[in-house]
Amino acid sequence: MGLFRSFVFLLMLYLLQGSNTSLVRLNNNGYEGIIIAIDPAVPEDETLIEKIQNMVIDASTYLFEATEKRFFFKNVSILIPENWKSITQYKRPKHESYKHADVRVAPPTLPGRDEPYTKQFTACEEKGEYIHFTPDFVLGNKQNEFGPSGRLLVHEWAHLRWGVFDEYNDDEPFYRAKSRKIEATRCSTSITGLNRVYMCEGGSCVTNRECRIDSKTKLYEKNCQFFPDKDQTEKTSIMFMQGIDSVTEFCNEKSHNQEAPTLQNKMCNYRSTWEVISNSEDFKNTTAMLAPPPPPVFSLLKFSERIVCLVLDKSGSMAASNRLNRMNQAAQHFLLQTVENGSWVGMVHFDSSASIKSNLIQIISSSERRKLLESLPTAASGGTSICSGIESGFQAIRNADFRIDGSEIVLLTDGEDSTAKSCIEKVKQSGAIIHFIALGPDAAQAVKEMSIATGGKYIYASDEGQNNGLIDAFAALASENIDASQQSLQLESKGLKLNSNDWMNGTVIIDSTVGKDTFFLITWNQQLPSIYLFDPNGIPMGTFIVDSASKMAYLSIKGATKVGVWTYNIQAKASSETLTITVNSRAANSSVPPITVNAKMNKDTNSYPSPLIVYAEILQGYLPILGANVTAFIESKFGETEVLELLDNGAGADSFKNDGVYSRYFTTYKENGPYNLKVRAHGGENAVTWNLRHPLNRAAYIPGWVVDGNIEGNPPRPENDEDTQTNVESFTRVATGGAFVVSNVPQSPSFLDLFPPSQITDLEATSNEDEINLTWTAPGDDFDVGKVQEYIIRISESILDLRDNFDDALQVNTTALLPKEANSKETFTFKPGNISEENETHIFIAIQSVDKSNLTSKVSNIVQVALFVQEDYIPDEIHPDTSPDKNPPKNEFVLSIFWYKLIFCIH
Repeated sequence: MGLFRSFVFLLMLYLLQGSNTSLVRLNNNGYEGIIIAIDPAVPEDETLIEKIQNMVIDASTYLFEATEKRFFFKNVSILIPENWKSITQYKRPKHESYKHADVRVAPPTLPGRDEPYTKQFTACEEKGEYIHFTPDFVLGNKQNEFGPSGRLLVHEWAHLRWGVFDEYNDDEPFYRAKSRKIEATRCSTSITGLNRVYMCEGGSCVTNRECRIDSKTKLYEKNCQFFPDKDQTEKTSIMFMQGIDSVTEFCNEKSHNQEAPTLQNKMCNYRSTWEVISNSEDFKNTTAMLAPPPPPVFSLLKFSERIVCLVLDKSGSMAASNRLNRMNQAAQHFLLQTVENGSWVGMVHFDSSASIKSNLIQIISSSERRKLLESLPTAASGGTSICSGIESGFQAIRNADFRIDGSEIVLLTDGEDSTAKSCIEKVKQSGAIIHFIALGPDAAQAVKEMSIATGGKYIYASDEGQNNGLIDAFAALASENIDASQQSLQLESKGLKLNSNDWMNGTVIIDSTVGKDTFFLITWNQQLPSIYLFDPNGIPMGTFIVDSASKMAYLSIKGATKVGVWTYNIQAKASSETLTITVNSRAANSSVPPITVNAKMNKDTNSYPSPLIVYAEILQGYLPILGANVTAFIESKFGETEVLELLDNGAGADSFKNDGVYSRYFTTYKENGPYNLKVRAHGGENAVTWNLRHPLNRAAYIPGWVVDGNIEGNPPRPENDEDTQTNVESFTRVATGGAFVVSNVPQSPSFLDLFPPSQITDLEATSNEDEINLTWTAPGDDFDVGKVQEYIIRISESILDLRDNFDDALQVNTTALLPKEANSKETFTFKPGNISEENETHIFIAIQSVDKSNLTSKVSNIVQVALFVQEDYIPDEIHPDTSPDKNPPKNEFVLSIFWYKLIFCIH
């Protein structure tokens, strides 16, 4: 049984390749397909393009040397906004789009906050989402504060590509080392400098003194900063402060500082950044180069009008399960509301053959939209020839004298087609983007390969109409290359199966960030229902436009919509009726970013019983929204739906607390095949934006340099109070996260317990005289669901012994500790015993949980308690502190808490 549990545990440990949308590939040591996108909100400035190129050229050389002559940047595409002027050298993008951007040059999260950072919310060794640089940084206006932009790009690239973390910590800038010195948090400790309070006001520095010891924390006072010496000899580490001239390498096993409370130590099990990089697939698939690499090659690509062709299946199988009509309803929603003005749209039908039903029409007003509606199919018959449909779509684009490059094909099909594989390579080479909407359990999976290869979206919709999957799928096809103020955002998507005279009642919130061009859509299967819609003042709205043939009714409110809670009441008029409601709107003001939701799974394909993780990120601009209620709906191939509450609590599947990313494990697989993800977010009284004092994984701010013993300070970093929160009005949003595929699910239910408890990652400790108080978030019997059987708490005087030999460490008596339900707050108090009597004793504490099947979790993050005799304390030997506060009473207990997340990456 023990051998089986070990096998299951190894099988279950996270094989998380990630499902980020980057198109980067490694070819002969060079990274190809890198995309740097300039945000549409950035004012036109051609100098910015030149500076981006110079940054990449410098970064490529620095990266090559830093990785022992192994990696460099081979080619880079720079995406230029549509609203910038066109010049001859700008080409039209192919598969490149803003959603695929590896680097975003965009306005700062808040005015004046120009720190570069990488959006990274997954585990160690997993790829990040994107790098965020501001125009001011790229233009070189922040070099004194952050160092050369090329070096900084390498620092952020390591986050993005290899999943390493920073080797400094603005929240814990100092720590108490085993040597009994207070050290600046850094890697390596060979980086020299001064710890000083250096405060400037009104252009003059009013304070420049040695740091005092805080009587509560027993570390340096809050305003103390580490100022590095300008002249150094130490080469590591790039993930600490790449702006130091001598730093040209990543910390390796020899130079790595395992004591410091860095995010790298916490997230990567105390491994150095170079150890993590060396374990990457990139590293394993390359060897060091003998000759220097060539300089990067740049492509300047500029967005222009959107070109979309709908390629719709009208084969005989589309007559089943109301598929044809549901497709038409969804396509009408896309044409009436989702697709943006200025876009060119055409339509193709296919069965055994294909035909162009509408050449491309540029949408200028509602008349073009209504004209396209006339081209929708009215009957289903024949076979399925997917390649014919795609080729006709290409021809419709050529007929309008457009290139195929960068055009979009929206392909919807419900059938298998054995010949679909024959055109995969042609589609890949075409330069077109293929969005694949798979309808029903038998949709051809060959198209999925086309979609992934061309950077398109893959969305699945079942035959269960009340799940509203088809309308959601088309709604998810809003352009991602335009300003957010022009995009159609989904506020509601809901459906029910009802009997005659039953009601579907509900509310939808129009918040002040949206309300322009609001669109209400009601659909039914059999008979027109009674529809009532009331604005926030209780005033009934005007008459819906009814399309009896398509069994849908809609109300389009042009201009501004009244802010507040709208109420709808819809009464079914037939038995076994299916009703749905969909509400979309656009940003109310182009200068105020709307609240948005982005949803994804951590992997696009998965094999049972490995767990998946659901992610939903809620933002207003680049600011996270906290305190929202976020629910994921995961629909299987045959329409069964699993409902998960997503959490932003920094426990279980959620890597970071309060970062606006809500997460949860998904393990309840129903069957093999495709699943689809939809997320609903609701912000009520508890929802806030958090004016973050800093984003995670931001570049180290250089406060100044020590030159000949004197500090040459930089302007202080613009900071916001970390606790400053701004209440957000109530809002609702719905987002489709696309499809993912699961295999090897057993046909009959398994009675084996395959899922251990999730790792505890938020263990904290406080001291109270001779007692230690622990708190953490309870894991579940199966990851973060249910309740564990027991906790094992162990202590050690060696952090590495506790990590590597947890079972041999001293165990704490936890007989009185009764576990709570998953995601509850756990507390436990104990008195440490059997520790050596030395002048200073470091006690390290960790927890492991056990479920009812005796499956154990990974060892938790480790917290440290330092007990020492204060009069023997040795301050920084190089820069001693002589303040009167440094001799508190003898034998005082001092607590220094370092949160270490132990992420065991098993391959």
